[in-house]
Amino acid sequence: MQPIRKATVIGAGVMGAGIAAQIANAGVPVLLLDIVPDGAANRNVLAESAIAKMLKTEPAPFMSARAAKLVTAGNIEDHLGKLAESDWIIEAVVERLDVKQALYRKIDAVRRPGTAVSSNTSTIPLKVLTQGLGEAFARDFLITHFFNPPRYMRLLEIVTGPHTDEQLAQTVGHFADLALGKSIVRCKDSPGFIANRLGVYWLQTGVVEAADLELTVEEADAVIGKPMGIPKTGVFGLIDLVGLDLMPHINASLAKSLPPDDPFHAANRDLPLIRKMIADGYIGRKGKGGFYRLNRTGGGKIKEAIDLASGAYRAEQKRDLPELAGASKDLRALLSSPGKIGTYAWRVLGRTLSYAAGLVPEAADDITAIDEAMRLGYNWQWGPFELIDKLGASWLAEKLQREGLPVPALLRAARDKSFYRLQDGRRQYLGTDGAYHDVQRPDGVLMLEDVKRVGKPVLKNGSAAVWDIGDGVLCFEFTSKSNSLDDQVIALLAKTIPVVQAQFKALVIYNEGRNFSVGANLGLALFAANIAAWSEIDKLISAGQQTYKALKYAPFPVVSAPSGMALGGGCEILLHSDAVQAHAESYLGLVECGVGVVPGWGGCKEMLTRWSTSALLPRGPMPAPSKVFETVSTATVSKSAAEAQELQFLRAGDGITMNRYRLLADAKARALKLAADYVPPKPVELKLPGSSGKLAFTMAAEGFHRRGMATDHDMVVSAALADVLSGGPADPIDVVTEDQLLTLERAAFMRLVKTAGTLARIEHLLVTGKPLRN
Repeated sequence: MQPIRKATVIGAGVMGAGIAAQIANAGVPVLLLDIVPDGAANRNVLAESAIAKMLKTEPAPFMSARAAKLVTAGNIEDHLGKLAESDWIIEAVVERLDVKQALYRKIDAVRRPGTAVSSNTSTIPLKVLTQGLGEAFARDFLITHFFNPPRYMRLLEIVTGPHTDEQLAQTVGHFADLALGKSIVRCKDSPGFIANRLGVYWLQTGVVEAADLELTVEEADAVIGKPMGIPKTGVFGLIDLVGLDLMPHINASLAKSLPPDDPFHAANRDLPLIRKMIADGYIGRKGKGGFYRLNRTGGGKIKEAIDLASGAYRAEQKRDLPELAGASKDLRALLSSPGKIGTYAWRVLGRTLSYAAGLVPEAADDITAIDEAMRLGYNWQWGPFELIDKLGASWLAEKLQREGLPVPALLRAARDKSFYRLQDGRRQYLGTDGAYHDVQRPDGVLMLEDVKRVGKPVLKNGSAAVWDIGDGVLCFEFTSKSNSLDDQVIALLAKTIPVVQAQFKALVIYNEGRNFSVGANLGLALFAANIAAWSEIDKLISAGQQTYKALKYAPFPVVSAPSGMALGGGCEILLHSDAVQAHAESYLGLVECGVGVVPGWGGCKEMLTRWSTSALLPRGPMPAPSKVFETVSTATVSKSAAEAQELQFLRAGDGITMNRYRLLADAKARALKLAADYVPPKPVELKLPGSSGKLAFTMAAEGFHRRGMATDHDMVVSAALADVLSGGPADPIDVVTEDQLLTLERAAFMRLVKTAGTLARIEHLLVTGKPLRN
């Protein structure tokens, strides 16, 4: 099969349109087709409407406006012949076998032989889909089950049949891995595959047990949440997110296809409340609400939850549950605690883990596929078998047996063993043969967690560590809470520079946290401010400026590799790096104005430099500072790495990695390439508008203030930012150096951090997690 250079998606519903958008995000043209509605004047209306809707949807399916232009709308009556131009055809139509098979016959009549055809089905087995369609079609057919939303969910389940061309399946998987950023899990052709088979059982068990034990939805979600490494949506919040209306269809499909003795049937009980909610339009977030809703009566905004017994809504009730204290560290204690909270935790998690152990080898060849599917498909922190290791396989098996619940053969066979172990620095899993096998990474994947298992840090303190990742490259890792930046991070970064210079070729700045860095540690800043330790704050600003500048001009290449949020000081590190290799889902921004200060570690300086040399703006002292003022004063954050390039947080030549697992390897390769003939950059001198520019910025801010779009303290912060970006007292004919700009940044930061308005913003953000508009 040839490489995938063009694709077609048939079915412009939420999933089909989202898959088309992600293919376009990869830079690949895609044709999006749907039926022609009866009497439609515009025969492409369904596909065109789907594209238009995605351009307004949040979170955005498209990573950039450029990607949207790669999607072409059409219909299956007029444009099916264009399938001959596609290298991959994806069917994402209604879950009805007759509709799908009728479509496959039409596809088969026009496609090129050897073109991959796949279904996004989550309920119909492959052997049923291909029945009666011929060997040639079966050879080119597979299931590619995406998760919603396709851009953000990293799991892709691939199912092949006995006749599927393995090379074709590998080509599709390779493209989905590298271009679409998916982690591929190969599943057996069994009902529900892996993630939905287990996930739906887990959700259904969570609902019925909460009803039986008379828990509130808030209590249930608190238990089946953080203590188990599950997102805070828990069970009921997740169903609201997915949609209550989907659950009966998925449950019915599983009930129809699973054998009579499957434990799913016991959990699959009819719940009149859910039937009534669906009938009344309470289908979750996409409807009027679900188990939770926002009551906007009288212009208010009160979060409410439904009472599972009466079906009436009442104000959300959150209360401390003593049983959950320390539960994430001692999960066994939670599952053993008396009372309805412990009973609920046990009934849901115990049965879910038992069910998971029964899926090997029926749904997957080994436990790693099950764990990966639940980590990426349902955002669990730990997979089911990792959770069993936390409890102890023997403990779990004995408790299940005492309560008359199924103890699968795999769980019995584990006995006193763990499902995972470390052997000579290698992570191994327990196979169905009773032996341990190495957990294999795909080619081209380098994970820092693997490096850390076998080595010791080159340097380390309480907030950061430095690791040797081979071939003369060091990796600097933030280890503080939320990867926030403090004096220890800055100190270790400064200490790392001479080490790299003396013994190594290059430095990569990277970590495997949820976010690259949320910026400076505001808690420390507020503490210092409260005791008037202004010199300590000034010292940290100065140290950060000098360290970042030293990074920029070091005699070796520095490559930063962000994923998730890189805000404030985290973004400033990227701006001072020679190159950035960013995960596609990187959200970059200088957000300091939102907390009442200005970028203080060279962010203003670097953004001015980038926009001053950009071909996107005309030359002169005003265009670049105006663009930076617009971006920084509004605390703009990119919604993707692609958008970060448009905002100049990333350069046009910076790399974007779609698959999170491949980020470190790509960054290391970039660093080694730069190291081959590296020459440090030369300092840049700028011409800025001076007092006339500051006046223009102030007038613009006053206009926003008059319209109610800027607060009183926004005006104070904007004035300080304007002073920096205009070059202070500089005349438009004067040259402004980097050091002069750093002095202006530092002075503006220190003026602002002493104001009551800024201190109130910092405290409010730390207490509530939300910005203060004062």
